[in-house]
Amino acid sequence: MSNKLLKVNIHKELNEFDLDVDFELKNGCLGILGPSGCGKSMTLKSIAGIVDPDNGIVSLTTGEKTVYFDSDKKINLKPQKRNVGYLFQNYALFPNMTVEENVGIGLPNNDENVVSEMIRRFHLEGLEKRYPRQLSGGQQQRVALARIMAYGPDVILLDEPFSAMDTVLKEQLRRELANFLNKFSGFSVLVTHDRDEAFQFCDELIILDKGKIIAKGKTVDLFENPGKVEVARLTGCKNISKIEIIDDYHVKSLDWDVTFEVSEKVSPNIAYIGIRAHDIYPGQKDDVNALDASNSSKLEMPFEWQITLTNGLLWKLDKQMREHEFEIPKYLKVDPKNILLLEE
Repeated sequence: MSNKLLKVNIHKELNEFDLDVDFELKNGCLGILGPSGCGKSMTLKSIAGIVDPDNGIVSLTTGEKTVYFDSDKKINLKPQKRNVGYLFQNYALFPNMTVEENVGIGLPNNDENVVSEMIRRFHLEGLEKRYPRQLSGGQQQRVALARIMAYGPDVILLDEPFSAMDTVLKEQLRRELANFLNKFSGFSVLVTHDRDEAFQFCDELIILDKGKIIAKGKTVDLFENPGKVEVARLTGCKNISKIEIIDDYHVKSLDWDVTFEVSEKVSPNIAYIGIRAHDIYPGQKDDVNALDASNSSKLEMPFEWQITLTNGLLWKLDKQMREHEFEIPKYLKVDPKNILLLEE
């Protein structure tokens, strides 16, 4: 049984809000998902030692325990003393250094054997003498990862590594990074505001809003049962409505003016429901949770139809690229188990 543990419990006063983050990671990749300016990057910088929390503790156990920061014991290791690799949004490569110089910059005596191994491992052969400006975005990311991995970090911190990329490059690098993280035996923490990235990379997930953790758990569980309105929004739920509770298993949507049957007993603290746009299906007038789809508007995307009902509900349906005709059914339906019960 592994006794590896990354522990973060910190507090820091910021201008807009107070950052209060408390989590433990025992293996794999942790995602921190939230809107811009919610404290995600500040959390990473506190782990790395770039920023000092006001109080709290950051520690790493990998057989033996290393305390990075402890306000009570006045411990605060410098960033270079923490075995942490930080992948910045822009990769932070040195523009006046070649690929091999960038990879070896953190090594004692610029160890040529380690540099050669990283060049091979990250498929950078033939690029050793090039400068960052002569590399593609994907090559730059691989150089940055090679530089991090050259000194064998225990923790890798990824700060929105795909935020400034076009769609084609983003898809390619997501695959490459996913393969890399699958083979990495240490801890990784990914900061993102992109729900697809969070789902693809992260075993565990924290939802951060204005410096506070509003949800945490297994990524798939939080997507399937977000529990709160803001968590549902951040995990991509497009249909959210305030409700009136009719009885234990029925609620009235105040935004869509529809009464729905739900599969779980509705507790008094449920104030909203959510319906994911792909969880709506063609139906009949007499179906449970039937929806009148007449006079709906239709928008064609390359690989999906987006249908908006007159009451504002959005339905998304996968399509083929060469499929350009689609007749909207007269009625749609929502399975009671696909209605998310949400607290404020």
